[in-house]
Amino acid sequence: MTALAALLLLTAALADPGLTLEESRRLLRSGSVDERREAVVQLGTNGDMSVVPALVEALRDEDPGVRGLAEVALWQVWSRSGDAEVDRLLLEGIALTEARRLPEAVEKFNEVIARAPAFAEGWNRRATAYYLMREFEKSLADCEEVVRRNPHHFGALSGFGLNYIQLGQLEKALHYFERALAVNPNLTGVEQVVKELREILRQRRRETI
Repeated sequence: MTALAALLLLTAALADPGLTLEESRRLLRSGSVDERREAVVQLGTNGDMSVVPALVEALRDEDPGVRGLAEVALWQVWSRSGDAEVDRLLLEGIALTEARRLPEAVEKFNEVIARAPAFAEGWNRRATAYYLMREFEKSLADCEEVVRRNPHHFGALSGFGLNYIQLGQLEKALHYFERALAVNPNLTGVEQVVKELREILRQRRRETI
């Protein structure tokens, strides 16, 4: 278990189940560190897409625990469609993706998208499966559908970057990785890739002078 996962479990166990979403938002703005952590867990556990702006803001909290919990909470919110059958299909598709049964995963995500086309995470998970299948143009098209529905989705923005690297379009890759960091500055792996891409592109420009 990671330190962040342990923190999440501990905070969830201590969280006040009576907190409303509005009280959680208020605590996230002005509470103590413990209260802000509790508020993030509540928003992740019980919130819908309306709490996303508050959680995105929490990605810049001064406390690293709040920032880490906010990232987990966003994935929790994004993975709930409001329809139990759609959520079940999504989880089945994720399991198939992890097992590298990618064509089957795509079929499962097709069902998710057909049942809930407004649900951004169905498109995002299919984009991931297409990427792993090296179907980069299809993955890019699905990433576009994700950010159309959820502009804060740093996972899909990073997905754009990964696809464009595979296609050799490094300037576009850099653009989308920078957009992902603008939403979530805690993506240390993406930050490193951005530094490397900037250096590669600087060298290329020098070589063409």
